[in-house]
Amino acid sequence: MFTNKQIATFSDLEHSLYNYIFKNIEKVIHMRIRDLATATHVSTTTILRFCKKLDCDGFSEFKIKLKMYMEEQSDPNSLIRGEKGLTEFLERTLSEDFQHKITVIAKAIAKAKRVIFIGIGSSGILAEYGSRYFSGLRKFALYIKDPFLPIHEQYLEDSVTIVLSVSGNTSAILSQVNQFKQEGSEIISITNNADSPLAKIADYNLSYYVSTEFLGNTNLTTQIPVVYLLEHLAKATYHEMEL
Repeated sequence: MFTNKQIATFSDLEHSLYNYIFKNIEKVIHMRIRDLATATHVSTTTILRFCKKLDCDGFSEFKIKLKMYMEEQSDPNSLIRGEKGLTEFLERTLSEDFQHKITVIAKAIAKAKRVIFIGIGSSGILAEYGSRYFSGLRKFALYIKDPFLPIHEQYLEDSVTIVLSVSGNTSAILSQVNQFKQEGSEIISITNNADSPLAKIADYNLSYYVSTEFLGNTNLTTQIPVVYLLEHLAKATYHEMEL
């Protein structure tokens, strides 16, 4: 979770904060920012600056990443009961910042002539579902199953591409997204976190932050947040088109 490059930028207070967090991970993931500030004798501003250096928008996102890190370290191959993670995800969708982001993305989709969905594996299944859901709400959308399918640039003009990927690190998807972006399509990525290559090259990103689950080499990370985001985004787009 913490890279050497990030740690090298820490001030003395931030190093103290870092040491406290790693000695008390289970306690910190349930703390409020003021509780952590009191326990570590630093200001809330210092904590927020610390979170920013770790590419987190705030303390809530930092705690989510810290919790995911803790679960992955304890047993990377265990199957997890995901109810709490889903509850936390739904609570985050109620925030004003999240609703504003949905509105901004919906406006971009509403202006485009066409919406293109891409994904592989379980993300591909949901990409196809997303295209049907958007089409049902009167927004022309299509799903591209083959990441190597050649697409002429004229079909990418005035388009938005919605890319689904849990890891955001699939080479075939990244290659296709780069091509679409160069041809002028706006990229919207839906990934499990905002630190992935896909999230960083996208024009817009929605991240859901749930614990990754594997059984052997099979990725069984829940896709319930993706279904919710697709449906919520489609309805918001329909609303923007009706204005």
